[in-house]
Amino acid sequence: MTKARLETVFAWFRARPARLRALRAVNFLCTAVPCGAFPAVLLWLAVRREGAAALRLLITCGVSFAVLSVFRRLLNWPRPYEVYGLAPLFPKKTRGRSFPSRHVFSIFVIGTGLLYLLPPLGGVLLALGAALAAARVLSGVHFVRDVLAGAAIGVFAAAVGFSLIPCAL
Repeated sequence: MTKARLETVFAWFRARPARLRALRAVNFLCTAVPCGAFPAVLLWLAVRREGAAALRLLITCGVSFAVLSVFRRLLNWPRPYEVYGLAPLFPKKTRGRSFPSRHVFSIFVIGTGLLYLLPPLGGVLLALGAALAAARVLSGVHFVRDVLAGAAIGVFAAAVGFSLIPCAL
């Protein structure tokens, strides 16, 4: 998104505070739901004595999250608000580490992992992931490339993890 386009988007949201509150609510909801669902699913699997499935999900998400975090720290690409000298719509002071979006990656790796275990919940998380990606771009904290890469890497990481880690550990 160009600086002029982003300024237009910012003006549209700032013209009506309810729009900005809605955008922030989408960001919060789409971040909070997977943060709550992930440990809840792990606990549910443990209670059902499906520890291997829980461990498979935990290893897949945990290892890929750690690898992605190191990768983006090494790249250290700037965020739109840094590049364009704008104040983002979400309170944020982070410098760099824009590519790929870790928020979007996280919801997509968890959602794709859950497609293997609990398809309806996985589908809900992937839909929320699309909304989160849009919110992150519209708020000026990520470029489109950041969220697309985060989503693609999340899906890929879950597919690889669930392919390589045996069902019964």
